Amino acid sequence: MRAVVQRISRAKVTVENKIVGQVGKGFLVLLGISQDDTQDDVIFMAQKIAGLRVFRDTEGKMNLSLQDVGGQMLVVSQFTLYGDCRKGRRPSFVQAAPPEKADELYQSFVAEVRGQGIHVETGQFQADMDVELVNEGPVTLLIESNKEF
Repeated sequence: MRAVVQRISRAKVTVENKIVGQVGKGFLVLLGISQDDTQDDVIFMAQKIAGLRVFRDTEGKMNLSLQDVGGQMLVVSQFTLYGDCRKGRRPSFVQAAPPEKADELYQSFVAEVRGQGIHVETGQFQADMDVELVNEGPVTLLIESNKEF
Protein backbone atom coordinates (compact mmCIF):
# COMPACT_ATOMS: atom_id res chain seq x y z
CA MET A 1 0.00 0.00 0.00
CA ARG A 2 1.34 3.42 -0.94
CA ALA A 3 0.23 6.86 0.11
CA VAL A 4 1.06 10.42 -0.75
CA VAL A 5 0.15 12.43 2.34
CA GLN A 6 -0.14 16.19 2.05
CA ARG A 7 -0.72 18.52 4.98
CA ILE A 8 -3.49 20.85 3.86
CA SER A 9 -5.48 23.84 4.96
CA ARG A 10 -8.34 22.63 2.72
CA ALA A 11 -9.08 20.21 -0.10
CA LYS A 12 -11.98 18.96 -2.17
CA VAL A 13 -12.83 16.36 -4.79
CA THR A 14 -15.26 17.07 -7.59
CA VAL A 15 -16.89 14.52 -9.92
CA GLU A 16 -18.92 15.83 -12.86
CA ASN A 17 -18.99 19.34 -11.33
CA LYS A 18 -20.35 18.03 -8.00
CA ILE A 19 -18.31 18.13 -4.79
CA VAL A 20 -18.16 14.57 -3.43
CA GLY A 21 -15.67 15.18 -0.60
CA GLN A 22 -14.38 18.28 1.12
CA VAL A 23 -12.31 18.92 4.26
CA GLY A 24 -10.59 21.72 6.11
CA LYS A 25 -7.28 21.53 7.98
CA GLY A 26 -5.74 18.08 7.90
CA PHE A 27 -4.48 15.64 5.29
CA LEU A 28 -5.17 14.83 1.68
CA VAL A 29 -4.21 11.17 1.24
CA LEU A 30 -3.78 9.71 -2.22
CA LEU A 31 -3.95 5.97 -1.58
CA GLY A 32 -2.72 3.19 -3.87
CA ILE A 33 -3.45 -0.48 -3.25
CA SER A 34 -1.24 -3.27 -4.63
CA GLN A 35 -2.09 -6.86 -5.50
CA ASP A 36 -0.21 -8.04 -2.41
CA ASP A 37 -1.87 -5.78 0.17
CA THR A 38 -3.85 -7.21 3.08
CA GLN A 39 -5.80 -5.99 6.09
CA ASP A 40 -2.47 -5.79 7.97
CA ASP A 41 -1.32 -3.14 5.48
CA VAL A 42 -4.58 -1.24 6.02
CA ILE A 43 -4.12 -1.18 9.80
CA PHE A 44 -0.46 -0.18 9.56
CA MET A 45 -1.15 2.66 7.12
CA ALA A 46 -4.19 3.99 8.99
CA GLN A 47 -2.30 4.10 12.28
CA LYS A 48 0.84 5.54 10.72
CA ILE A 49 -0.91 8.33 8.83
CA ALA A 50 -3.32 9.27 11.63
CA GLY A 51 -0.40 9.46 14.05
CA LEU A 52 2.03 11.44 11.88
CA ARG A 53 3.38 14.37 13.88
CA VAL A 54 3.63 17.04 11.19
CA PHE A 55 1.48 19.84 12.59
CA ARG A 56 3.13 22.72 14.44
CA ASP A 57 2.99 22.96 18.20
CA THR A 58 3.07 26.25 20.16
CA GLU A 59 6.83 26.48 19.57
CA GLY A 60 6.46 26.08 15.81
CA LYS A 61 7.90 22.55 15.70
CA MET A 62 6.22 19.77 13.73
CA ASN A 63 5.22 17.83 16.80
CA LEU A 64 1.43 17.33 16.68
CA SER A 65 -0.63 14.67 14.95
CA LEU A 66 -3.87 14.93 13.01
CA GLN A 67 -5.65 13.68 16.11
CA ASP A 68 -3.94 16.29 18.31
CA VAL A 69 -5.14 19.19 16.14
CA GLY A 70 -8.62 17.82 15.44
CA GLY A 71 -7.80 17.64 11.73
CA GLN A 72 -9.74 15.97 8.96
CA MET A 73 -8.72 13.61 6.18
CA LEU A 74 -9.71 13.44 2.52
CA VAL A 75 -8.83 10.02 1.07
CA VAL A 76 -8.65 9.54 -2.69
CA SER A 77 -8.03 6.15 -4.27
CA GLN A 78 -5.23 6.38 -6.83
CA PHE A 79 -4.11 3.21 -8.60
CA THR A 80 -1.54 5.20 -10.59
CA LEU A 81 0.70 5.21 -7.50
CA TYR A 82 1.57 1.70 -8.65
CA GLY A 83 2.49 2.84 -12.15
CA ASP A 84 5.89 1.40 -13.09
CA CYS A 85 7.72 3.80 -15.40
CA ARG A 86 11.08 2.05 -15.49
CA LYS A 87 10.63 0.69 -19.02
CA GLY A 88 9.36 2.57 -22.03
CA ARG A 89 7.12 5.61 -21.84
CA ARG A 90 3.78 4.08 -20.94
CA PRO A 91 3.44 3.12 -17.26
CA SER A 92 2.63 -0.48 -16.40
CA PHE A 93 -0.02 -0.96 -13.72
CA VAL A 94 0.35 -4.71 -13.21
CA GLN A 95 1.25 -4.26 -9.52
CA ALA A 96 -1.98 -2.35 -8.79
CA ALA A 97 -4.73 -4.38 -7.16
CA PRO A 98 -7.77 -5.31 -9.27
CA PRO A 99 -10.72 -2.95 -8.69
CA GLU A 100 -12.71 -5.29 -6.40
CA LYS A 101 -9.79 -5.83 -4.01
CA ALA A 102 -8.68 -2.20 -4.20
CA ASP A 103 -12.14 -0.91 -3.33
CA GLU A 104 -12.48 -3.34 -0.42
CA LEU A 105 -9.13 -2.30 1.11
CA TYR A 106 -9.75 1.38 0.35
CA GLN A 107 -13.08 1.25 2.21
CA SER A 108 -11.40 -0.65 5.03
CA PHE A 109 -8.71 2.04 5.31
CA VAL A 110 -11.37 4.75 5.53
CA ALA A 111 -13.24 2.78 8.22
CA GLU A 112 -10.04 2.20 10.19
CA VAL A 113 -9.22 5.93 10.21
CA ARG A 114 -12.79 6.83 11.17
CA GLY A 115 -12.50 4.30 13.99
CA GLN A 116 -9.70 6.46 15.39
CA GLY A 117 -12.12 9.36 15.76
CA ILE A 118 -11.02 11.27 12.66
CA HIS A 119 -13.52 12.89 10.30
CA VAL A 120 -12.90 11.36 6.86
CA GLU A 121 -14.29 12.34 3.47
CA THR A 122 -13.56 10.44 0.28
CA GLY A 123 -13.36 10.74 -3.45
CA GLN A 124 -15.42 8.46 -5.66
CA PHE A 125 -13.79 5.10 -6.40
CA GLN A 126 -12.98 4.57 -10.12
CA ALA A 127 -14.33 7.99 -11.09
CA ASP A 128 -12.58 10.68 -13.08
CA MET A 129 -12.00 13.18 -10.27
CA ASP A 130 -10.79 16.75 -9.99
CA VAL A 131 -8.78 17.18 -6.79
CA GLU A 132 -8.08 20.65 -5.43
CA LEU A 133 -5.93 21.38 -2.40
CA VAL A 134 -3.98 24.00 -0.58
CA ASN A 135 -0.79 22.24 0.57
CA GLU A 136 0.29 23.82 3.82
CA GLY A 137 4.03 24.15 4.29
CA PRO A 138 4.31 22.53 1.80
CA VAL A 139 4.45 19.20 3.60
CA THR A 140 4.24 16.11 1.39
CA LEU A 141 5.23 12.64 2.55
CA LEU A 142 5.47 9.26 0.83
CA ILE A 143 4.55 6.24 2.93
CA GLU A 144 4.57 2.60 1.95
CA SER A 145 3.36 -0.30 4.07
CA ASN A 146 6.31 -2.47 3.07
CA LYS A 147 8.55 0.37 4.28
CA GLU A 148 10.61 0.69 1.10
CA PHE A 149 10.48 4.48 1.52
